[in-house]
Amino acid sequence: MGGSDARALSRSLLDLCRMRKLTIATAESCTGGLVAGALTDIPGSSDVIDRGFVTYSNEAKRAMLGVEASTLANFGAVSKETATAMAIGALERADVDLAVAITGIAGPGGATPGKPVGLVHFAAAARDGRIIHREHRFGAIGRSAVRARSVVEALRMLMDLARGPQVAAKPQRAAASRLRPRVTRSPRQHVVKRRPPRPPRG
Repeated sequence: MGGSDARALSRSLLDLCRMRKLTIATAESCTGGLVAGALTDIPGSSDVIDRGFVTYSNEAKRAMLGVEASTLANFGAVSKETATAMAIGALERADVDLAVAITGIAGPGGATPGKPVGLVHFAAAARDGRIIHREHRFGAIGRSAVRARSVVEALRMLMDLARGPQVAAKPQRAAASRLRPRVTRSPRQHVVKRRPPRPPRG
């Protein structure tokens, strides 16, 4: 998965969002703005892309995206909880329709017990309340490769949300009308109106 995958996905995503009149914001940590860069590399992306937040430090995540200090303390910067809070923060602060967030350990250092190099958490949020999270463990494949694969995954998640929720098929009107009972009308009765008697002439 290289730059050609990201470029093709970016084009498809922008076309879909343009058709559905959706806007996007990104919130990135380990990718350092590469998702926003992939999207804005496509000419005409300004009618879809609103802004990108590069929140590399914990302080930036708090100040720019409103991630709670308790979330960072309890779960860490690389976690489902932090990624979700980043996506929601970007959605609210940019006032867009879709937002994606990425936080992970691209390497070669930064690993902690239970959180190896190559661990990346993704979250995407939609204005209608849908939120999706994914966790990937790419392994120690190299910093550039982790970041490149993360860009592709983030674009795929945005595409999933941009397609919209599955709407149940509505019953056809013809079938519904056949179920309605017919109401028989009673025949109208003609009432003969009588004129009032004329007063006698004097």
